[in-house]
Amino acid sequence: MPGRTILHVDMDAFFAAVEQLRRPELRGRPVVVGGRGDPSERGVVSTASYEARPFGVHSGLPLRTAYQRCPQAVFLPVDFQAYREVSERMHAILRDTGARLQSLGLDEAFLDVTDLPEPGEAIARAIQERIASELLLTASVGVGPNKLVAKIASGLNKPAGLTVIPERDVEARLAPLPVTTLWGVGPKTAARLHQVFGVNTVGDLAGIPLERLQEEYGPRLGAYLHRIARGIDESPVQTEWEPRSVSREHTFQVDLRRIEAMREAVARLAGRVADDLREQGYSATTVTLKVRFATFRTVSRSCTLPAVIDDRAAMAEVAVALLDKVVVDRPVRLLGVRASKLASARSPAPAGPPAATPAP
Repeated sequence: MPGRTILHVDMDAFFAAVEQLRRPELRGRPVVVGGRGDPSERGVVSTASYEARPFGVHSGLPLRTAYQRCPQAVFLPVDFQAYREVSERMHAILRDTGARLQSLGLDEAFLDVTDLPEPGEAIARAIQERIASELLLTASVGVGPNKLVAKIASGLNKPAGLTVIPERDVEARLAPLPVTTLWGVGPKTAARLHQVFGVNTVGDLAGIPLERLQEEYGPRLGAYLHRIARGIDESPVQTEWEPRSVSREHTFQVDLRRIEAMREAVARLAGRVADDLREQGYSATTVTLKVRFATFRTVSRSCTLPAVIDDRAAMAEVAVALLDKVVVDRPVRLLGVRASKLASARSPAPAGPPAATPAP
């Protein structure tokens, strides 16, 4: 898809920034948002303010570890309702551009501004100015010829950065970046690339012949790595999004030891999943149970049904039956229920024979 102009808008430290806006006394102080805001409890960091990040506090870090690294930080509970309200106002600003919009959650989105008369950089700057004046927050924006490059660009000069990478400069701008900057290249893939090919940067990966990558990773993944190392991405900005699954999970502050308590917890989670399905206008044919033990060993069980379900009782019955298939021989720290193979009122229900097998 040559000749495109794509923007990636990413709110800066969104949850923490909203909290600092609501509590002016927290501005300039390290703020950590996660769980119930108690670093002595189990939970993970959802967002850390930029003042907390030099201490090694980042999203996904256990709250207890965050406290060890930055005990002077202010720890706050997650308030999704407050963040959702600000997010709706942010998305309204983006829609006002007239661009094709793909939301990526509460705090980021892609915009395809190819057909708009203004240059992408001018649109990006106008978005930043409106977010600053109307929301009193900052956003970083990347402008590029595709979604991959735009998203990378938005992260290069945070916070409040505006980075433009024209198509002619893509390979040169990406080359010195860590290979983990690329979509789908996590720590394990990066370690393997380094071990086999000596790859550390995007430029290193771009120098590996396609044939060698396919020998190591197979035709599909090898070709994908070969493309993204050159900043090639033809995926469209999708204005309509369909969820693949709906899930709920809970980490217990005190490990569960009684199977009756586990069954009750699974039934509650399944009921919430059913409520979420109905609220979004979906039903499901596959139910998956996730069990994480105190040792952090995690197992899952799945069941594909002959007909769709979306009511609380049926979802709970299936989920509890899956729990009964798990050998629970030690305390449990987390339980989760996921519904997948979704069908909406606009599409026929997916068919499938009944089965109950361990999920991979």
